[in-house]
Amino acid sequence: MSKPKKKISGASLRHAFEEIIWPRKKLVGLGLALILVNRFAGLVLPAASKYLIDGAIPGASEVGTNPLGLSSVPDAQVVLSAVAIAILFQASTSYALTMLLSVEAQHLIANLRAQVQKHVLQLPVNVFDDNKSGELVSRIMDDVVGVRNLVGTGLVQLVGGTVTAIVAFSFLVRINTVMTAIALVPLAAFAFVSTKAFQTLRPAFRERGKIRADVTGRLTEALGGIRVIKGFHAIDKEGEIFIDGVMRIFENVKTTLTTQSLITSLGTFFMGMASVLILGYGSWLIGEGRLSPGDLVSFILFLGVMIAPVIQMANIGTQMTEAFAGLDRTAELLSWPQEDDDPARTETMPPVAGHIVFHDVYFQYEADKPVLQGVSFEATPGMVVALVGSSGSGKSTIAGLAASFLSPDAGRVVVDGVDLRTIKLASYRKQLGLVFQEDFLFDGTIRENLRFARPSASNADIDDAAEKAYVTEFSDRFPDKLETVIGERGVKLSGGQRQRVTIARALLANPRILLLDEATSSLDTESEALIQASLDDLLRDRTTIVIAHRLTTIQRADLILVLENGEIVERGRHEILMGMKGRYHQLYTVQARI
Repeated sequence: MSKPKKKISGASLRHAFEEIIWPRKKLVGLGLALILVNRFAGLVLPAASKYLIDGAIPGASEVGTNPLGLSSVPDAQVVLSAVAIAILFQASTSYALTMLLSVEAQHLIANLRAQVQKHVLQLPVNVFDDNKSGELVSRIMDDVVGVRNLVGTGLVQLVGGTVTAIVAFSFLVRINTVMTAIALVPLAAFAFVSTKAFQTLRPAFRERGKIRADVTGRLTEALGGIRVIKGFHAIDKEGEIFIDGVMRIFENVKTTLTTQSLITSLGTFFMGMASVLILGYGSWLIGEGRLSPGDLVSFILFLGVMIAPVIQMANIGTQMTEAFAGLDRTAELLSWPQEDDDPARTETMPPVAGHIVFHDVYFQYEADKPVLQGVSFEATPGMVVALVGSSGSGKSTIAGLAASFLSPDAGRVVVDGVDLRTIKLASYRKQLGLVFQEDFLFDGTIRENLRFARPSASNADIDDAAEKAYVTEFSDRFPDKLETVIGERGVKLSGGQRQRVTIARALLANPRILLLDEATSSLDTESEALIQASLDDLLRDRTTIVIAHRLTTIQRADLILVLENGEIVERGRHEILMGMKGRYHQLYTVQARI
């Protein structure tokens, strides 16, 4: 499947507002109210400083301005009490903001991860064939982390800082217009530099997510294939690949750190220059008797109140840029079409009888590389159809089409008269049973792995399935029996034991259609005999398509399809095909060593 290369950046702000901010409008609104109280409380100290300083200098209060417009100079104790109360408000609102918004931001991350994970699991199977599992894990877990700044304190600080800067600016103008104009020159230069820097940061953050996904994907593969790596003495090679990946991450992080450091350093420089100019000009005004010392101190403090949010907004801007980069990647992933997004899938599959028909089916994974070419056959309810042929002949593809993991490029796959391309997949797959060659098991107990097929199954049902599949033959030798933890992918069990667990799992599902990749060729004689015995129960009264590896399964099949180069070259029962002395006879005699 080709991945959509949808450019999301232009829509990120709208998407963030509609999907993330607006559903939490009450909480964000409360956060904005708290940040405004916090910031207005922070204005009390610079406003009060004039009255405290000028009140202590005889005659100074008669010079300069009255930024608060008070008719008389307030008492010092009143001013100090107001400052103390304002500091208390600042501390209280800061704590409340963290508790409200930071916690909700983490809740948002958890919900987004769950949403993305659910979407990914509903993508077509070929997406997982084309992408490393570790890469998808990284996109689920890492890309959404930055959005904490949209609901967390980042967004409200951005708004609060803007409001504070505007209010502080009005006080600066009231104190002295010329000094305010002097201060705005380096501030404007800083704003220009910051804007240019953010244009570099956003692509870098997007690229970082991609690199991290690539490196995580390879690392996950390496850890999953540790026995192969050790067996082929490839530890150094994997180390080189990983080092190359983490160095790519380092180079990306270095770029963003350098840019962020440049913003901060230039902010310090420009604001420092503004302070030097203001101090010089303000001192001259005091000497001229046109400005009081309290006015100068008040102006510098108000300037700091205006500058601090501007510099903080630069840092928040970096965080918001990272958030939107993550949103871009998340929105791109969520735009990938799911299996059921096909508008043709409108039918709900009724209870399945198990009548399967392939009508002239063609399929290819890549253009001009056909895998199936005009495959047609019919399996009536209860029939066992065995697929035999050399590697790459199309056996697994037929099983994938029957499971609706794949859809034919031409022709039809019909179950009980219903074209599989028109059915809602969940309604069909819940009536399927699958036993794969990989015998995939999850980390957990044997019982938990069996219950995966039917979560509502009772312990008695699980015990019965384990008995019929000869799982209890080995589990009873463990101290914890079916409660034994088997490790990731069932690594603590032998190959034959793992396959018996997968057969028991399929028995517990009690499917009407069974797809079986019977991989017993590498097992010892005793394990093979037990698995063949367990298959007797599994195949009974079910329509089964089996990729057959062993003679016993082939011989009892109702229909044998011999595939070569994506075509059925022979078909029939064992005796008929043996009498034809063709391809089947050749394959059979080679395996039987006749």
